[in-house]
Order: sequence, then structure tokens, then C-alpha cells
Amino acid sequence: MARIHLKYVQTILKDNEVYYYFRRGGRPRIRLPGHPGSKGFMDAYQKALEAEHEQVGASRTIPHSMKALAIAWRASSQFKGLTATSQKTYNRLIENFLEHHAHKAAATAEPRHILAILEGMSDTPAQANALRNVLRQMFQYAFEHGWRQDNPVKDIKKLKYRKNPFPTWSEEDIRIFEDFWPIGSRARLALALFLYTGQRRSDVIRMGPARLKNGGIEVVQIKTGKYLLIPMHPDLAEVLSAHEHPGAAFLVTQAGQPFASGNAFYNWFKECAIKAGVQAKLGPHGLRKAAARRLAEAGCTPLEIQAITGHNTLSEVERYTKDANQKLLAESAWKKLGSMSSEAPQKGPKKEGV
Repeated sequence: MARIHLKYVQTILKDNEVYYYFRRGGRPRIRLPGHPGSKGFMDAYQKALEAEHEQVGASRTIPHSMKALAIAWRASSQFKGLTATSQKTYNRLIENFLEHHAHKAAATAEPRHILAILEGMSDTPAQANALRNVLRQMFQYAFEHGWRQDNPVKDIKKLKYRKNPFPTWSEEDIRIFEDFWPIGSRARLALALFLYTGQRRSDVIRMGPARLKNGGIEVVQIKTGKYLLIPMHPDLAEVLSAHEHPGAAFLVTQAGQPFASGNAFYNWFKECAIKAGVQAKLGPHGLRKAAARRLAEAGCTPLEIQAITGHNTLSEVERYTKDANQKLLAESAWKKLGSMSSEAPQKGPKKEGV
């Protein structure tokens, strides 16, 4: 059956049910009944489409509105200088914001208005803080280009909430996985790529033979745009040599195709971990943290770790390596310090009365 592509139709999967909406940026979405091609669906779609055409004059962007500001900002060099991933995320957040605030004047927004919007998202604080970051940049553009005299988001603090960071894989977790998945399996290859490159899943799934250069693996990080050349670790070389790599990617699906997305890979890898008997809470990102932990326990400096992982700041490296084995690091610290005694070691038998 041919797939029907309709403009402005949004598909949402919730509780194993598929829902369809007519959605145009800056306007409330409209629920469409049934499925594409059915009479009820097509009648509702046509009605929504006709309503759009009727409002062409009224729906023009209002000068100096939130929508006008968003359009101007997204056309700026500042926005275009962001990575493709960041642009996609920012666009999604802005479109959600414009659904309710597109018509409002950008010049009259006050901190209390922005804060009320963010507080209204307190059930999803991470999303609220992400929107805060986007609005702060957009209103900074407005300030710098004469839309208004200040940035109303500048002094608004992030919403506080208890974070649940991705847990780091322990050496026992890694051993359990390796015992279950031998060298030659796709799961073992995935594990090795994470442990011996220290990269994010978005970068790992794009690694392939073409990236092997000068005795290492070239990486251009999707999130940061940073270029890295990571020397090939002998253990990774051994695992890679057990596979043929006819395609563009090292990691492929059962059908031999690259993973369609980071989420598709995540779901597959989680299944592999659970089959191996690893804790269900552990995922790919915990392996990136495990790679950083291993480097810290080996005595690597934060700068050396940063050269592998590509973190932007040393504080990020320190956050990733806080799970390093405290006892090993403490012993290393004492060895580096050495003896601080001012007395020379005594030679020969100790004399009585001394």
C-alpha cells in the first residue's frame, strides 16, 4: 500500500496508538480522525486546509511579534552557525513556543512573563531549561538588533530539579557483557567502539572504514563540530579485525544497513545488554563515561582525557570521571608525593638508648 504524504500532517505515537494532527507553525494543532486516506480523515484535513487558505491575509506575520523575531533570529548568522543537530532541537522548541505565543509582541515581554511560561513546564524541567536557553539567545539577538532595550531572559535562573545522570558501567558490568558477547559479534564491536573511542552514540554509529586515518579514527563530533583523531587502541583493533566492513559504517543492523538513528541503535544495544545480564539501567552513554573513568584510573590528566573524549571544558571531564576508583587514585597520589620525612633513614642495627 502506497504511503500518503500530506502537508502539515504530524504523526504521534502514544501508548501504542497512532494519532494524526494538522499542524502549522504558530497555530494550535487540530486532531484528524481515522488514518490518512480514510473519508473522515480526508474531510477533516480538507476543512483544516481550507481554513488555512481563508486566513492567508490574517495569518501574515505580525511585525515585531514573537514569530517575526523567531524568523529573523533563525535567518541570522548566529543561528546558522549552530550545528545541524542544535538547529533541529532549537527549531522544535521554538515551534512549540510559537504555538501559543506567535502573535505576542516581542518588545513587551517581561521576565515575569517568561518565568510564568517556564514554570508552567515544571513537570518537564529539562525541557523548560532547554527552552530558557533558546529564548535567552533569541532575545539577546533582539537586544543587539534594536528590537528591545534589554534581554528579559538574561537573569532568569534554570529550574532546579533532581537529575538522574546516566550511570557509568563498572568493570564488572563490562566483564559480564564481554563474557556473553564474544569477539566477532556486533554487540561486542559496539562495546569496543564506545570504550576505546569515548564518543557519543551519534558519532559512534557513523564510524566506518573511511574514517580510519593515520593509525586512528577520525571523528567530527555531531554535537560540537569538533574534529578529533583518536589513536587506535590495540584492543579495538583486535575486535575490528574480526569483522568484514563492506559498507560505510562499522555498526550495522541485522540486515547489514547502518542504523537509521541514534535512538534505533540505543534500543538495539539495550536489548543486547539485557540479554547479557547487565543492569537494565545501563546504556550506551554510560560506556562513554566508563571510557573516561578508565583513563582517569590509568593516571591520565584531564587534558589527556579531553583529547580523547572531546569535551569542551575540563569541568565536564571532571564530572565524567568522578566515578574513577578512589583507592587507586589515592595510592597514586601518595606515590607521587613520596616521603616528606626530614630524617634520613637509619642504617644498621638500632642502638639501645637512642
